[in-house]
Amino acid sequence: MENNPAEFVEMVMAAQPWIKSLIESIYDGVLIVDTAGQVRYVNQSYLKITGLNESDIVGHPLAKVRPGSVLSQITKSGEARMGVYRREGNSEYVVDMAPIRYQGQIVGGISTVKEIARIQALSKELEKYVKKNQELTSVVSHIYHARYTFQDIVGASPEIRKAVSFAEKIAQCDEDVLICGESGTGKEMFAQAIHNGSSRAHMPFVPVNCPTLHSTLVESELFGYENGAFTGARKGGKVGLFFVADNGTIMLDEIAELPYDMQAKLLRVLQERKVRRIGEAAERPLNIRVIAVTNKNLLALAKEGKFREDLYYRLNAMTLEVPPLKARQDDLHLLAEHFLSEWCKRNGRYLSFHASAWDMIDNYEWPGNIRELKHVVEFSAYLCEGGILHSLRLPQQAASTKFTPDHAASLHTGSLKRIVENTERAVLQSMLKKYGDSLESKKLIAAQLGISLATLYNKTKYLLDNDRT
Repeated sequence: MENNPAEFVEMVMAAQPWIKSLIESIYDGVLIVDTAGQVRYVNQSYLKITGLNESDIVGHPLAKVRPGSVLSQITKSGEARMGVYRREGNSEYVVDMAPIRYQGQIVGGISTVKEIARIQALSKELEKYVKKNQELTSVVSHIYHARYTFQDIVGASPEIRKAVSFAEKIAQCDEDVLICGESGTGKEMFAQAIHNGSSRAHMPFVPVNCPTLHSTLVESELFGYENGAFTGARKGGKVGLFFVADNGTIMLDEIAELPYDMQAKLLRVLQERKVRRIGEAAERPLNIRVIAVTNKNLLALAKEGKFREDLYYRLNAMTLEVPPLKARQDDLHLLAEHFLSEWCKRNGRYLSFHASAWDMIDNYEWPGNIRELKHVVEFSAYLCEGGILHSLRLPQQAASTKFTPDHAASLHTGSLKRIVENTERAVLQSMLKKYGDSLESKKLIAAQLGISLATLYNKTKYLLDNDRT
């Protein structure tokens, strides 16, 4: 048998009829030759593609029937060749060729033939799937899009600049992150900025508010489920939020509120980067970055048995602390001006802070941090009837016990002339502080106040240069 490979090929084809049935079921054309280059077998698909009859090719030397064929060379060299283009008449096809080996000896060669038209059809079909996938990816990326970058974080204090600098470094690596800080300090803005500053910026950013997840549905929401996984399951199954965030970032807000049993499953995801949907037997790999956010002391909760200690230490490897507003007093005016300016742009109005409003901002403790400052400024702006924001709508208890603006009271006492002068002085001081003292700045201020540049100079000289308050 080893001395006569041609007889070996013929014997195998004859002795194993199931081999012939198997080859006949293949859609592509199949041709087999012996080491002498004589054709021993072709299937019906080969004959259909090439337009030949079986008697025209089987039992004949391949080189004679198919001039230019290199399959005989393959049986001598032992090296396969892929994607060889052939054309016979109106037929175009691609051929893959390989030697047939048995017990270390080459006993023949085999070629598979695929029509160019079929390849083109498959290519078009693949293009459709690729296009559909790109469209779905685009939709997901649009819905789950991170808006904020590091440039959107307002503040010049050393505390906030230090936090931003550290966050920019974190963004460059691909590790999971734990962001800690009081409520309202802008932790989600930092999470979005980290995502947008990373290599995942063009992929989904999926925020998950852990307290809103129903305790009985949290696993299906995060990991999804297979079709028919349980009674009431959606037909076709459900894609979990972790899979939506694949190749991107998932932000787990208020991670301390995640049910205790789910914390163990989250720990496994963080360690293995694999997720098993409910109802599936196998885990699926995930390429994902996790950013956990909390305003709680996770270590203290872990010591109390309310948070998994192993999960805490896994998350705590890279921690970002966002400073509270009370630690960045230098940013108070900057933030207030920013929020008022943004409100004015959205509402087509121009407002400025009166000195009395600045006193209220400086004297209030802002327990709700940046979120509270933003809401107070915007709500006060909506209620302001003129162009000057004299006071802020602080919480009732703060207005009655925390703040006694003697300066504000003094501005509204005395003769009408004095009240008008004090108000004009406060406006000019506020606008000069905001826009500067240059000629261009003064032109802008005059235009916004509806007065001439000369009038502005006169009022500045009278009210500011000769301060009579």
